[in-house]
Amino acid sequence: MEIEIKDLEHIREAARQFISHIGDSRVFAFYGSMGAGKTTFIKAVCEELGVTDVVTSPTFAIVNEYTAADGGRIFHFDFYRIKKLEEVYDMGYEDYFYSDALCFIEWPELIDEVLPDDAVKVTIKENADGTRTVGW
Repeated sequence: MEIEIKDLEHIREAARQFISHIGDSRVFAFYGSMGAGKTTFIKAVCEELGVTDVVTSPTFAIVNEYTAADGGRIFHFDFYRIKKLEEVYDMGYEDYFYSDALCFIEWPELIDEVLPDDAVKVTIKENADGTRTVGW
């Protein structure tokens, strides 16, 4: 599946399309280069799910927790600053990834070996014309 995001004005529409395809999946690993729009897209998805908290990248906290409109929990991870896998073990990643909450993960390539087998691998890439493509 692929969704094209023409510009920021259309990101919420793209987020709604993405949500319509979530199904029973719980863990989403977002791959993309620095500045590709991972955080911006995850923010739009969270807002479309009814999160009223301010959604920001958890670069320093590693994980932020939000509550969706339906009361469901959403965990947003940013593993960019992880230096070694032991840090992920120490934070108790299993409690998050296997909690039945939605998990949106930035920089999953740094923790690939502990991702659940059923994690949905989502790629966000910036195209030459400035649009973004979200694919999974």
